[in-house]
Amino acid sequence: MPTQRSGAVAALVGDKIYVIGGGYKKPDGKFRFLPTVEIYNPEKDTWETGPDMIMPHDYPGVAVSGKEIYIMGGHHPDATEGGPSKDPGFAFCEKLNVEERGWVEIAPLPVPRFALKGAVSGRKILATGGVAFTGKCLTEYDLIDIYDRVSNSWTKENGFSLPWPAAAHGVCIHKGRMHIFGGYSTDGIHTRAAYYDQDDKEWKRPPDIDKPRAAMGVESIEDTIYLIGGWESDGRTVMDTVASLHIPTQFLSL
Repeated sequence: MPTQRSGAVAALVGDKIYVIGGGYKKPDGKFRFLPTVEIYNPEKDTWETGPDMIMPHDYPGVAVSGKEIYIMGGHHPDATEGGPSKDPGFAFCEKLNVEERGWVEIAPLPVPRFALKGAVSGRKILATGGVAFTGKCLTEYDLIDIYDRVSNSWTKENGFSLPWPAAAHGVCIHKGRMHIFGGYSTDGIHTRAAYYDQDDKEWKRPPDIDKPRAAMGVESIEDTIYLIGGWESDGRTVMDTVASLHIPTQFLSL
């Protein structure tokens, strides 16, 4: 990438990959968070500069619906000195229509947080989980907030929340079902997995994933969900392994 960074998110729109936000730790120990957008063209193997976001977002949630990219929350821009351990989280949200090439502010999250995950279910934009410093400690959330594009507002559905508080978890919508994997919870990084059964209106538990993972990539291709890399259970070591789940069978290591 032209800009070295961590905490960025990626979004596929059409045949181009948008790498958005993120940041890095400077030699003086302070952090810098970025509004940077860079666009990769796989066919030409080239990068171009996209429009900067209105605000810097590090470790936000991201969701793609049609030609629109939604960026939600992240590290608070003022948390550049203390880092994540004292970060109250960020509520600012914005969207980009890639054909108009300009970011637009949308309604803020009801609860500021970072390390949340976005998803799209039908016409719904979902912001799931996340974590923030709440005055005494870091608090992980089981929230699922739903963005209404018509009213530009966030709502909740009664009884619809994550099966456990989670941050840096894996999320995908596979064959109409929301799946959640691993992440940070009150008991650390873990191996739990679940999917939401719309008919029964409850979360169900398939077999656990292959090992504790957080901040992994998640992709759904045909009948298989892939979990790509992530943090090990110690929260410091990154892994290079990939796990696959062939629905509805069990996880296999590749």
